[in-house]
Amino acid sequence: MVVICPKCKVRLKIHDEKISPDGSRFCCPKCDTVLLVKRPSARRKEINKRLIMVAHSDDSFIERALNILKGEGFEVITSKDGIDAMVKSMKELPFLIIIDVALPKIYGFEVTKRIKERAETRDIKVILITSVYDQRRYKRPPSTLYGADDYIEEPDLEDLLLAKIRALTEGGRVEKETAEEHPPQPEEKAVTEKAAPHAAGVERARRLARTVLSDLYLYNPRKAAEAIADGNFREVFQVQLSEGFKLYQMRIPSEIRTQGDFFNEEIERFIERKKKETGK
Repeated sequence: MVVICPKCKVRLKIHDEKISPDGSRFCCPKCDTVLLVKRPSARRKEINKRLIMVAHSDDSFIERALNILKGEGFEVITSKDGIDAMVKSMKELPFLIIIDVALPKIYGFEVTKRIKERAETRDIKVILITSVYDQRRYKRPPSTLYGADDYIEEPDLEDLLLAKIRALTEGGRVEKETAEEHPPQPEEKAVTEKAAPHAAGVERARRLARTVLSDLYLYNPRKAAEAIADGNFREVFQVQLSEGFKLYQMRIPSEIRTQGDFFNEEIERFIERKKKETGK
């Protein structure tokens, strides 16, 4: 970089590697004036106001979202796990992230919290996709959105997504219509589809387990945090985990379930991750 001495106006060429992060002092060779030279601050990358990131582990959901967003002219990037979503959010700076709460590697609500805590990404809008595994159970919004600007329940994607985006860009929030109540649908009694390929089947099993856990945490954050800290998470949520496991047994084919204890593995991963976050 080139620096001009303010006293004698001589031009000094200084290599960037000689300048420390806090700035370095150089002596003008002509008039002996001591100059404090700092590196020019990097220009902050602007948020791309046409770019949306869809972060979800389910290909069918990503396809649904792409059909909606590309039809409106948005540019779309995708991610299938929490680590990749974090990296892309910082690198690409989309103006909006549509993110599944039950992402693998890092849960979507945890990614949201980290995005909102970072100066370079806190202005990105976030819509959480809540994957309530039993829609008859919850009739209220999550207790906390972990910094997200809004949320959509997965079945309402086509009905609410564009309205939610407009509300976030114009201010305000769209609420789901509640005037018409629909009777609960009967639970699935068996899996009738052909067994998916092994890898896809295992991921489906793990995602259902993560969905159960993310529901528990979204709707009971304080209780769950206290139970994890006290080492009795399974005991405190015994009823909910038992119900979730019954659903897991109905929805996941036996040939996948016999490959590993994916449900309990995800519970242990969740507990360990939360312990590391709190240092307990």
